Amino acid sequence: MTVIKRAFDIVFSVWLLLFLAPVILGVCIVMLIQGGGPVFYFSERMKTVDQGFLLWKFRTMTVVESDTGVSGGDKDARITPLGARLRRYRLDELPQLINILKGDMSFVGPRPPLRQYVERFPDLYRAVLRSRPGVTGLATLHMHQFEARVLAECQSRAETDRVYSERCVPRKAGLDLIYQRHQSICFDCVLIADTVKRVFVK
Repeated sequence: MTVIKRAFDIVFSVWLLLFLAPVILGVCIVMLIQGGGPVFYFSERMKTVDQGFLLWKFRTMTVVESDTGVSGGDKDARITPLGARLRRYRLDELPQLINILKGDMSFVGPRPPLRQYVERFPDLYRAVLRSRPGVTGLATLHMHQFEARVLAECQSRAETDRVYSERCVPRKAGLDLIYQRHQSICFDCVLIADTVKRVFVK
């Protein structure tokens, strides 16, 4: 990560935390009123093939201690009404501003993978994770709807894992590597603007 990209992440994340503080506080209060805690969901993700970190999100599902893997149709019944609204506008990802400030993530980059997929495809992720993981990115923009559609059809954890491994991981990695070859602050700004537009123009 370049010094300019890191400086951009710090300045922009601090500004957004200040600007969006009322929204973040409001979500916390509504979650506590409607269903109690926990407000946040923490998931181990990988920063490199060897280094993990805890990804922050607002909780959008009922709590299950044995929860693992990506979310497919087998988990749909656990999504809370508020969680569905948070997901629709990606508000569940606002706490990741903390991950950006800590240096775990950037605004733009490959979505941070779960450890199980990094261990399954180490060579692929060794290349992908040369870029700092991001909240959004080229793969996120172009694969989000496809991934949501194919995983929504899965009715078991095993099926979700198989479909994600076979149909999503290679395609997302290909787009992440394209981003890696062309990354710049200007390209990042374009991807951020495109993300905002897609979130609010539905």
